Amino acid sequence: MDREFWHARWSNDEIGFHQDEVHPVLVDHWPALGLKPGSRILVPLAGKSLDMRWLADQGYRVTGIELSAIAAAAFFDEQQIAYTRERRGAFDCFVSQHIEIRVGDIFDMTQAELARFEGFYDRAALIAIPEENRARYVAHLMGGLRRGATGLLITFSYDEALMDGPPFSVTDEDIGELYGQYAHVDLMAERRGPAKSTHLRDKGLNDVRDGIYRIVRR
Repeated sequence: MDREFWHARWSNDEIGFHQDEVHPVLVDHWPALGLKPGSRILVPLAGKSLDMRWLADQGYRVTGIELSAIAAAAFFDEQQIAYTRERRGAFDCFVSQHIEIRVGDIFDMTQAELARFEGFYDRAALIAIPEENRARYVAHLMGGLRRGATGLLITFSYDEALMDGPPFSVTDEDIGELYGQYAHVDLMAERRGPAKSTHLRDKGLNDVRDGIYRIVRR
């Protein structure tokens, strides 16, 4: 999976992964993280997720990282939020009072930049990354975050014989191996049932599992 793949998905409006409502897991489980309003929250592979608006409405300062400028512009236009646009290092930044979307590659975030965040929310990043690149992603993210930084991670697992991904299947064992050396990992809840997306159900994903984790940087 590469940049061109995701740019093509946004250019062709092939965004079945986008949800037109705030993720209920975020609403139900975010308060248990105990992050104070005013905290800086990182949202990797943010797309135009309404979850960023929800987090900002709770009083957080939100920074999304997204490869597509189409997605960033669509978020602010659809949410009717005024923004300015400026270049900061490797990123084309769309900036409003409480929400910023940096267009670029999360691997271009420096360790000093990552250390600014008290929390993170990953609904769509880890499950969008092929297995061979996940350890690099987690090492980069967790290696930069400050001690005590707390995140909500949502994963998705299914019978891989039915589909190649993305989204990719990620298990409890995968999470332990990826995050265990950097953080305390707690499985907060799980949900089972058919995939929410019609596109995924058409592929036979009628028995999937969402894992919901609290990740606390050691």
